[in-house]
Amino acid sequence: MASATSFYDFKPKDKRGQEYSLADLKGKVVLIVNTASKCGFTPQFEGLEKLYKDLHATHPDFYILGFPCNQFGSQDPGTNDQIQEFCQLNYGVTFPVLGKVDVNGDKAEPLFEWLKNEKPGLMGLKRVKWNFEKFLVGRDGKVKGRWASTTKPESLRGEIEKALAAKV
Repeated sequence: MASATSFYDFKPKDKRGQEYSLADLKGKVVLIVNTASKCGFTPQFEGLEKLYKDLHATHPDFYILGFPCNQFGSQDPGTNDQIQEFCQLNYGVTFPVLGKVDVNGDKAEPLFEWLKNEKPGLMGLKRVKWNFEKFLVGRDGKVKGRWASTTKPESLRGEIEKALAAKV
């Protein structure tokens, strides 16, 4: 989708391989996370779920979208169904976990190509370095922040609340 100009132009695949239109999230604040089930950072699912439940309860216009990725140490080898089951059974995840994607390389999900171009990482790097990297998209469809895997979800609360307080 080279012609995409905002977050809302993309239609990644959901866990069943169907298009998940991000246009449905227009005007909302969205935290995008590339996830993995067998990673040292996997316990962040707990923090992400708490953040989602706490903020979504008072701000129903806040969403988290998880994108499983097997590109880093083959740490999410399961099928989409196995990944969904893992997330729900082990962490009670209620936010959408979409279909497995690549975030780097020739087969990278176009959404991640766009996110990386909009908000390059440290020293201008345009690749995702590891699982659980996070991107915050504001109501205007623009990337407001990008954080490394080591950034705990709960530490993002202030930035998310700032994005929620902003008007389009």
